[in-house]
Amino acid sequence: MDLQVSPVLTIPASELGWRFSRASGPGGQHVNTTDSRVELFWNIAVSPTLGEEDRELLLDRLGPRLVAGTLTVTSSEQRSQRRNRERALEKLAQLIREALAPAGPKRRPTKPTRGSKRRHRAAKKQRSDVKQQRRRPSAE
Repeated sequence: MDLQVSPVLTIPASELGWRFSRASGPGGQHVNTTDSRVELFWNIAVSPTLGEEDRELLLDRLGPRLVAGTLTVTSSEQRSQRRNRERALEKLAQLIREALAPAGPKRRPTKPTRGSKRRHRAAKKQRSDVKQQRRRPSAE
């Protein structure tokens, strides 16, 4: 089953790898006997589906999540392996969509307004007064 990420990007099923294991957590005997936890992995570094520009963008933006150029997504929320497989595909598609999305506008740094500075000083003064009231009276 191919993964449709966007109208222009579809990852063939042959590029996706699956690994299954026993999930942890509640579930009683069921969780101890079924391999419902799913790991889905896709090697971005060698994928022929991607253009060089998209590959560089993904490797740059997903860098901390990658191990040797491979993106891994896990899912163990559902009790059935089939639903966890579907969930893992959704997670992978969402990650790739977000990484390939154009960057938003640059933040224009602004300075605090005169009013916000005044309110900040007033709050600090009030806090200082509260702490002074807690002190022992001087011996004078």
